[in-house]
Amino acid sequence: MAESRAERRARRALIEAAEGSEEKKSSKKSKSAKGKAKAKRPSSRRSEDKASQTRSKRSHKDPVSSARKVVDPKSPCSIMKACGGCTALNRPYKKQLAAKQAAMEELFASLCEREGIAVDPIRGMGVTLGDPGKYPAPRGFRHKAATPFAPGKEGAVRCGFFERGTHRIVAVPECPVEAPGARQILNGIAREAERLHIPAFNEDKHLGLLRYAVVRCGWRTDQIMVTLVTAQRDLPHAQEFFEAVAALDPHIVTVAQNINGRPGNAILGEETRIVYGAECMRDQLLGCEFDISPTAFYQTNPQQTELLYRLAIDGMDLQQGDILMDAYCGSGTIGLCAAKDAQDKGIGIMLLGVERNPAGISDARRNAELNGLTRSAWFMADDATDYILDAADNNERIDVLSIDPPRAGSTPEFLEAACALKPRRITYISCNPVTQERDLHQLLDGGYRLLKITPVDMFPHTDHTETVAVLERR
Repeated sequence: MAESRAERRARRALIEAAEGSEEKKSSKKSKSAKGKAKAKRPSSRRSEDKASQTRSKRSHKDPVSSARKVVDPKSPCSIMKACGGCTALNRPYKKQLAAKQAAMEELFASLCEREGIAVDPIRGMGVTLGDPGKYPAPRGFRHKAATPFAPGKEGAVRCGFFERGTHRIVAVPECPVEAPGARQILNGIAREAERLHIPAFNEDKHLGLLRYAVVRCGWRTDQIMVTLVTAQRDLPHAQEFFEAVAALDPHIVTVAQNINGRPGNAILGEETRIVYGAECMRDQLLGCEFDISPTAFYQTNPQQTELLYRLAIDGMDLQQGDILMDAYCGSGTIGLCAAKDAQDKGIGIMLLGVERNPAGISDARRNAELNGLTRSAWFMADDATDYILDAADNNERIDVLSIDPPRAGSTPEFLEAACALKPRRITYISCNPVTQERDLHQLLDGGYRLLKITPVDMFPHTDHTETVAVLERR
């Protein structure tokens, strides 16, 4: 899909800020090393030519060689240039936040001018842009880690990250932004598959068995869940393999097998079965407990998720007797956190969650029971747009609407029906501010005013920003 003009503007602001910082660094380095470079230039050039020839030979023989030729021992991550995941890892966190703030202010400029407000300062990990003092260098915040597998020479099983813009695998000894231990488990899975002669999947030839592995680590708990994605159900030495994977870390409580035999790069298939341990792992957010099944959606950075949800819950301004609709509710995390928060304050509300994925609704119902909210929470497996259209036709009452759609944003039909229902407040969490900006215009045209919009840095060292918008009926 082609980028929209707004997407290009937002991306350009981030890139220009990053390039400006790198140009200053390069200029300082070149000035300080100018004299030394002149004296060593001839031998240095010969060394570079030899190194270039060596790299060329390696890259012809070994598709993983790109990781070796870009290793920088002084970098926060030795493979960051090959991986390309954390493009700003070597930039000061304050500058990262400033670049994202500038991009969000540019993206939402027309909305803010229309409403007479300003974009709130971005909320980073442990800091808000504008705070005095030293800023942190976020590490170990991704509590979900994954790897593709690919066949190597003589039955080897390769794993790691896809090199940026390619399907060549870069080996990853460790990742500074993943939860401690997660990458060691993934690398251990590859070793166990090699030992038991379980072949990795070749995506070009569509041969082999082991396709992906996903590790999810608890934040408030020490539980770990591993999901193995295979091209077919039957594996050689299957039980020994599953037990070996479970033994990689004493905190692993669940090992699941997901079967995905379809072509394409979608990680998960439709069939999932538990092959070791419990059906779910458990974690906590904002004082609520959540059971997480292998295919359930659960935020990757739980520390920032609590911040994101707190901003949304505060924006809801829930009152006694309110009906809260949690659209695109997934496993019910936002709505249940809001309901539990209201209950703790002595405010009785009714929660209605709508989610298209039946597995998500099963998780939501289980989580409502886990948190003692079964009498005040009701979850329905339905398309959010279809449900809200019916609700509008039947003049159903919704006092507060919570929206957390996928990257594509909501639909015009959903937003039109939302305006027809006339909830007092709407909170809109977005993982794609560009589509949110588009949707907010429709909500403002439908009778709402924008009270505030707050960026949240969910994934430091990347160009990704999430936002929470709070709207009120005029």
